[in-house]
Amino acid sequence: MKDFISNPITVATFSAWLLAQILKIPFDALHTRKWDWSLFFDPGHMPSSHCAMMTAVTTSIGLTNGWGSPIFLLALCMTGIVIYDSAGVRRQSGFHAVRINIILDQLKKMEKWDQAEMKALAEVIGHSPAETAVGSIFGTLIALLVCKIMGVY
Repeated sequence: MKDFISNPITVATFSAWLLAQILKIPFDALHTRKWDWSLFFDPGHMPSSHCAMMTAVTTSIGLTNGWGSPIFLLALCMTGIVIYDSAGVRRQSGFHAVRINIILDQLKKMEKWDQAEMKALAEVIGHSPAETAVGSIFGTLIALLVCKIMGVY
């Protein structure tokens, strides 16, 4: 367990994720003028903690194992998939949820559907390109900082 906790890849990865999740709260408060502590558990919003975590793990693997290592290439590919998924597929799912919720509201008004079955879908699922970019830059910077502090380079 000690090796896991003292590993710069572990420290960078989980630090980037945790700090990105925490930063969602003040970033949203600047926009809405309200503090919403539940955003800590939210998968959406600024910055993308998915992107921060994946770029941190990829950068720290590159710094510790080398930029030409097979494990770096694997991490890079997985990071690309996560970023594409969060800004593409999951974001489109959120857009679909918005439209479905509009249809459900209209059906409620017309009383054409059993009210018990009309639970709204989550609409903030994915990330905007800006949220993924900020998360990615943030994760890279956290990895560079952690690896520097831990003496990797």
